[in-house]
Amino acid sequence: MVLIIAEKPSLARNISTAIGSMNKKNGYFEGTDYIVTWAFGHLFSLCDIEEYLSSQPQNVRWTMDNLPFFPEQFRFKLRAGADKKPDEGVIRQFGTIKALCNRADVDTIINAGDSDREGEIIIRLCIDNSLTTKKRLLRLWMPDQTPETIRAGLNEMRSEDEFDNLANEGFARTYIDWLYGVNLTRYATLKTGTLLRVGRVIVPIVKAIYDRDMEIQNFIPGIYYALVSSAETNGEVIELTSKSKYDKEKYNDALAQCAKLNGQKGIVTHKKVKKDKLEPGKLYSLSKLQSYLGKKYKMSMAQSLEIVQKLYEEGYVTYPRTNSEYLATAEQDKIKKVIATVKGVGYPVEFKFKKSIFDDSKIESHSALTPTYKIPDKNRLSEDEMKVYSAIIRRFVAVFCAEECKIEKTEIKIDVGGIEGFTLKGNVIVEKGWTKYDDYTTKDKLLPNINKGDEVNVDFKPVEKETSPPKHYTIETLNNYLKNPFREDKAAAKEAAKEAAKEAKNSPPSDNQPEENDEEDYKAIFEGLELGTEATRTSIIDNARKSGYIELKKDVYRILPGGKYLIESLVRMQISMDKYKTSEMGKALKKVYRGEIGVADSVRLAENEIKEVFEKKECTPETDTDDGFFGDMAGKCPLCGNNVVKGRYGYYCVGYKDGCNFSVNTSICGRVISKSNVSLLLENGRTSKIQGFISKKTGKPFDAYLKLDGGEVKFDFST
Repeated sequence: MVLIIAEKPSLARNISTAIGSMNKKNGYFEGTDYIVTWAFGHLFSLCDIEEYLSSQPQNVRWTMDNLPFFPEQFRFKLRAGADKKPDEGVIRQFGTIKALCNRADVDTIINAGDSDREGEIIIRLCIDNSLTTKKRLLRLWMPDQTPETIRAGLNEMRSEDEFDNLANEGFARTYIDWLYGVNLTRYATLKTGTLLRVGRVIVPIVKAIYDRDMEIQNFIPGIYYALVSSAETNGEVIELTSKSKYDKEKYNDALAQCAKLNGQKGIVTHKKVKKDKLEPGKLYSLSKLQSYLGKKYKMSMAQSLEIVQKLYEEGYVTYPRTNSEYLATAEQDKIKKVIATVKGVGYPVEFKFKKSIFDDSKIESHSALTPTYKIPDKNRLSEDEMKVYSAIIRRFVAVFCAEECKIEKTEIKIDVGGIEGFTLKGNVIVEKGWTKYDDYTTKDKLLPNINKGDEVNVDFKPVEKETSPPKHYTIETLNNYLKNPFREDKAAAKEAAKEAAKEAKNSPPSDNQPEENDEEDYKAIFEGLELGTEATRTSIIDNARKSGYIELKKDVYRILPGGKYLIESLVRMQISMDKYKTSEMGKALKKVYRGEIGVADSVRLAENEIKEVFEKKECTPETDTDDGFFGDMAGKCPLCGNNVVKGRYGYYCVGYKDGCNFSVNTSICGRVISKSNVSLLLENGRTSKIQGFISKKTGKPFDAYLKLDGGEVKFDFST
C-alpha cells in the first residue's frame, strides 16, 4: 500500500479524485492501492526559547538573561492555536498521519507537499515525527493540480532524497528566520517597551518604504528653466524641448540661448517610417501578476495570491508561487495541449517556440503562470476570480497569438541651425493582433505631417519647471525593488557615469542605449539577492500591514507611525537589518540549495550577525550610544526628586502624574543620548562632552555638553 501525504485537504481531494475509486475515511481517503491523507499546511513550528530551558514555559516574561539564544539542536512542536493553546484539529490530524505512516501494510510514503521548499519540509516534518520503521520515500512534484498531471506524476515518481538540498534550504531558512525573529524581536521589545517585530525580511521591506517616504517628506523642489518651442507649422503645433536646462538664477542665459535658437531655421533632416512588429509582454510570474492586478484593479497582494491559489487548487492554473516568466523546453507537449484547448474556446492561438517564451536558464523551480487545459465555467467564478483568471489567460493568448500586432514606427529629426537637434518618435498600430486580447497602452504622441526638407517654425521660450519628488512605492514598483533591490544602485551608478562623460565631452550622451533586458533580475533571483521570495513575500508584506508598520491605499504603500518608530528605534539600537545583510543571508540559502555549504554553515553565519548586536562595544562616555532598557532608572528628578526612568521615547520623571514634566529625549540632533550620560546629567547637572550631534540648520556635526538649566536640558559649549 502507498501512502500519499498532501500539504492541504484540497490537494488530497484532487489526488483521490484523479486516482478514482477511493473511499472517504476519518482524516484520509483509501482505495485499493493508495491511501491519501493531508496536513493543514504547517503542522509543526519551532519551539520557543523557554521550551528549551523549562518544562513549563507558559506565561514566562521575556528577559535579557537568556539572550542571545542559539539552540544546539532545533526542536519542533505541534502548532498551537491563535490562543497559544493546543490545536485539537492539528493534534487529531497528526495522529491520523502517524498511524497511517506506521501501518504494517504501508511500504511506501509519498511527499505531496507544494512543489517548493516550504512544501518539502512540511511533509518531511510529518514523516520524521511519525515513522518508527524505515520505509521507501518518494516525491510527487506537480506543476498543476489537474487530474492528468496528478496521474502523470504518480507514474513518474522521484526518490525523496533527490530533494534533500531543497529541504536543507527550507530548514536553513526556517532556522535563520527563527534566530533573527526570536532574538532581535525580544531584544528590541525589551529596549523600547513596545512589541517590535524584527525579522530578516520584514525590516528591509518596511525600511524601503520608510526611506522613500522620508525622501518625499524632506524633498525640496528645485526650480529650473527648460527651453520649449510650441510654434505652428502648416496649421500644426510642433513642440520641441531642448536637452539644456538652466538653474533658476540663470534665466538670462536661458533667454540668450532661446534668442540664439530662434534666430535659426528649423529643418527636417530625416524622416523614417518603418514597418515593424510589436511584441507582447512575457508570461506572468507571481509578482508580475500581482503588480498588474494591483495597478489595474487596486487588488492587494494578499487578495490576489489568495485568489490565484484557489484557481490553482481547482486545477485552472499552474503553480502560482513562481519567480519565472518563462517556460521549460520540456513542457512543449503540455503547452500544445493547453493551446489546443484555448483555441477550442475561440482564441486565435498557435504554438511558438521562441527564446522569449521557452528558456530553461531562467527557471529555478517552476515555469511561468499559465492556464491549464481545464477551462473554468465563467459563471461559477466570482468577479475577482474572473479578473485574475482573465489576466492569466489573456497574457497566454497574447504570447501565443496567431495574429501579429503590426505597427509603423516613425522617427523625425529636426535640426535648428546646427545648434541643436531634436528627435520625434511615434508608433501607429496598423493591425491590432494580440492587443485585441491583452492590455496595451502607448504614450506615443501623434506626430506632425512633415517631411524631409520641410522648414519648421520655432519660437523657443524659457519655461519654468520644478523638479519632482520621488514617487511613493506602489505594488508594482515595490515588487520590482524586492526582486532586485540593487537595480536602483546600478542604475544610479550608470547615470552618474553618463553625466560624467557628458561633462568631460561637454556634449549630451547618445540616445542609442542598448535595450534593458531581464538578465540582471534573474541573476539576482538565482543568487539569492531578492528580498523575500515569491512564496513568502506576500505574507511578510501583509504582516507589516497588520502590525501597523505600513498601509496600502489603492495600490500605494506609505509608512505609518508604527513603522517609522520601528526603523528609527533600530537605528538608535544600531541594529542593521538592511537589504545588504538580508541579501547576504539569501545568498547563503542559495548556496545551501546548490549543496555548496551545509545547513549548519548558514545558521552559523546568522548567529555571528546576531551576536554583534549583543556584544558590548568598548566606548567612552563621549561616544556611548547605549540608551538602556525600558524601565531602567537613570537617577532622581532635579525638579521633584522622583525617579527618572526609561520610557518609549526617552527618560521621564515618574512624578508626571503629579504634574512634573521633566524628561530627556534619547535622541537629540541626530545623536542617541546614552543612559550613562543621562545619569551624569541628573547627578552632576552636566553630561560628558558628547560627540556627533548634527546641526538642524547646517547639517554639520558638532560636539557639546548637555546641561540642566532649571528643568530644561540645553547645550553647553564651554570647555
